Amino acid sequence: MNEQWIQAPKIDGNQELAAQFHVSPMAMRLIRSRAGLGAAEVRAYLCGTLEDLADARLMKGMTEAVELLCQKIRVGATIRIIGDYDIDGVNATHILVTGLRRVGAQVDTVIPDRLKDGYGINEHLIEQAKEAGIDTIVTCDNGIAAAKEIAYAKELGMTVIVTDHHEIPYREAEDGTRTTILPPADVIVNPKQADCPYPYKKLCGAAVAWRLVEVLYQEAGVPREEFLDLAQFAAVATIGDIMDLTGENRILVKYGLKQLADTTNPGYRALLAVNGLEGKKLTAYHIGFVIGPCINASGRLDTAKRALELLGASSKTEAEKLAGDLKALNDSRKDLTAKGTTEAIRLIEETDLGQDKVLVVYLPDCHESLAGIIAGRIRERYFRPCFVLTDGEEGVKGSGRSIPGYHMFEEMTKVAELFTKFGGHPMAAGLSIPTENVELLRKRLNENCRLTDADLIPKLSYDAVLPIQYAGEQIIKELELLEPFGKENDKPLFAAANVRVKSARVIGKNRNVLKTVLEDDKGSRLEGISFGDVEADLHYIESKDTVCLLYYPEINEFQGRRTVQAVIESWR
Repeated sequence: MNEQWIQAPKIDGNQELAAQFHVSPMAMRLIRSRAGLGAAEVRAYLCGTLEDLADARLMKGMTEAVELLCQKIRVGATIRIIGDYDIDGVNATHILVTGLRRVGAQVDTVIPDRLKDGYGINEHLIEQAKEAGIDTIVTCDNGIAAAKEIAYAKELGMTVIVTDHHEIPYREAEDGTRTTILPPADVIVNPKQADCPYPYKKLCGAAVAWRLVEVLYQEAGVPREEFLDLAQFAAVATIGDIMDLTGENRILVKYGLKQLADTTNPGYRALLAVNGLEGKKLTAYHIGFVIGPCINASGRLDTAKRALELLGASSKTEAEKLAGDLKALNDSRKDLTAKGTTEAIRLIEETDLGQDKVLVVYLPDCHESLAGIIAGRIRERYFRPCFVLTDGEEGVKGSGRSIPGYHMFEEMTKVAELFTKFGGHPMAAGLSIPTENVELLRKRLNENCRLTDADLIPKLSYDAVLPIQYAGEQIIKELELLEPFGKENDKPLFAAANVRVKSARVIGKNRNVLKTVLEDDKGSRLEGISFGDVEADLHYIESKDTVCLLYYPEINEFQGRRTVQAVIESWR
């Protein structure tokens, strides 16, 4: 695949700040490109603590929600938490049920079934709550878009508190003015409300729930340590829900990862152990690509109740069994994803689908919960917007993943009449569609598509040129200051030119790793490792005398031996 490499804008004046914060000018340049240019921004980025979080009571509805919950607890009213089946919803539910039980609430939980119930609160769940004699419903990680459903709960005489972090729905008039549509809940806590004075708007659902429990504990006189103990759950959710790792999220994740490494929670201890992570320094990568998928696999292939039970497990034995089950589910999910991805690639390569700028791939037998993951894999491979559709219980369901320059939700709005239901944002979407409209959707999306050939060339941004002779332990140690890496706080990438590849071989059980030995024109050598389409990379390397590469240096520890290696993102 052709790629365009773009060097990040150079930042001057790093020397003084580098001396002030005891780092190299190169490290300071990387920090300022992420944190902002001033000393205060650099200090917040490097040294921010939980004490720097804004007062939770600034969040609109927070004080009223806690007062209402305290009233309900005093009179012994029954409370039901309705969460979501993904990593954010499961952790948010655990935080709320732990917090409410600690202050004496009569509380239970319901997490919707992905296939039977779909996302968030619905009329069926409200009727169930009414039949069970529930007085108050508290949502977490959902509810802001459920105006009709919450109106129904109010008609049935229930109290409803919404805690959420999703965008506020709106109606747009012909003249372009927008009217927000808020559900008629008793209280709404969501920092994205236009008139919410809380300064940081990018919290996940579990972090909103965590701040609510903080105020609840303050009112009930519960020691602050018990609130801090729940930070690890909000941190896992922040990474797993792919929130920006900036500002308050960065502080929360840094704190939560340290906490998780020594967690006393039997569920997370068991999940770390079963994945071989016990005693290791945990990074956002481990949550995003190892722990998180196990939590999500529960809601994808079975029921998210298992993941919630794991977080609430009281004994080591129970936790180990549940952790083993979730790992097995995730292994199964990986196999099914690989099978679906292979079939999608076959269709693109062997049919006229491959000529489309917007890929619409229909995989009738694929498990519907995997459509989004497969769409993401296809988007990465071909760098084109991709929708993966599969047979649901009623008609066809699907998920889309986009590229910069293609606003997925707006493009779907142009063909809204084809869908039974759809929703999303610029980079991802979900949909339901009658089977007979599948081919028409493909045709119309491509007819409307305004992407140019230039738009379909991926752009890789790198931070600086760093010849491999300078990729040593010192720079690697400084790069650790920039962790945790994730959305809006990318792992730094460096460029190196005129590199000879002294040896290269494909390794690994699945032959998906390319191991190399690199040498520059000064004779400095460095081991390299890369992933992806390794056979094509090997063929490319063997045809060149020297190559350029984009890489990230790290320490590889294997059988007690520490070596510096380059993790290579791209060759040219």
